[in-house]
Amino acid sequence: MSDKRQLQAEPDTDEAARRLNAVAAEMHFGPETPLALDSGVSLAPFTIAYQTYGTLNAAKSNVVLVCHALTLDQYVASRNPITGKPGGWWPAMVGPGLPLDTDRYFIICPNVIGGCMGTTGPKDIDPKTGKPYGLSFPVITIGDMVRAQAMLLDRLGIADIFCVVGGSMGGMQVLQWAAAYPERVFSAIPLATAARHSAQNIAFHEVGRQAIMADPDWRAGNYLAEGTTPSKGLAVARMAAHITYLSEAALHRKFGRNLQDREKITYGFDADFQIESYLRHQGLTFVDRFDANSYLYITRAMDYFDLAADYGGVLANAFKGTKTRFCVVSFTSDWLFPTSESRQTVHALNAAAANVSFIEIATDKGHDAFLLDEPEMFATLGGFIGSAARRRGLVK
Repeated sequence: MSDKRQLQAEPDTDEAARRLNAVAAEMHFGPETPLALDSGVSLAPFTIAYQTYGTLNAAKSNVVLVCHALTLDQYVASRNPITGKPGGWWPAMVGPGLPLDTDRYFIICPNVIGGCMGTTGPKDIDPKTGKPYGLSFPVITIGDMVRAQAMLLDRLGIADIFCVVGGSMGGMQVLQWAAAYPERVFSAIPLATAARHSAQNIAFHEVGRQAIMADPDWRAGNYLAEGTTPSKGLAVARMAAHITYLSEAALHRKFGRNLQDREKITYGFDADFQIESYLRHQGLTFVDRFDANSYLYITRAMDYFDLAADYGGVLANAFKGTKTRFCVVSFTSDWLFPTSESRQTVHALNAAAANVSFIEIATDKGHDAFLLDEPEMFATLGGFIGSAARRRGLVK
């Protein structure tokens, strides 16, 4: 059954929540409806927490599925109840008159399996033991995340999706959706992503995981049961990852070699530089909103992602015969998911005779550009979505 509840927003965001018709909900799947995982085991029972914006039309033909990135969540355009931050993580994309227009489309964003914002993950109680799963939680994949989302849409009576969109890990989910359920996806927008995780990115993730596991408070993954939190390890993992989301030009523009609240260096190991202070802040705030074991599981899911491997090693085979319309977007300064990887996806789509458009946006903001103020991106996506909506018959 679905348990819907209106957002409990702060007074100054109540009107915004109403304007977006923002609703937080959970869908519970019992033992009789297990999620079959790529590892060969099943997960049951489980819950998917999700957020919706806008209104579902009578034909259920205006659904936009937003897939979130690694450390994000379902609160795309509304106040996060943990951090209290208003506006969500994509406020420039989702809302009245924006590319994902809530006056026109029904936006749904689920928290991924393995997450820590209401969807079942390693911090939740294992019904077999009565204790948090910890490392007994099964390893999950991008395919598992998408399969769970398909089960959610089935339960909601939504047969197909007008558009599926996401960046980074969200973009991996977009590609997985288009490959696994081509008949259900009218249009797809993978942003700043790749069809497989690179060796370099696996290496960065391993540094973060090792930082967490080296924290004595991690307790072999049993920290919740033992009343501890590997805060230091998780903070270091976040600091290392956050560097990869930016570019050297962006770091120089924001911080350079500027000192933090001092006129000269201290010849010590305090945060002499602004960039050091910034990274420490990123690490400290992250531990308040994210579960350490979820970080292990979700990064592992990204590492395992290799779409071509499921189709005989040929990426084009993943899209053979597809009727989905694609818009692939990359950014010039994104060295985490460089444009060359987006081009590989585009070449595979071309080889499959898919309907695909591609744009590389010039920016110095790095990987996180898809979350920031990029007018060219907004214009491109607005145009693509509008054209797809006309083809879909959603607008004239």
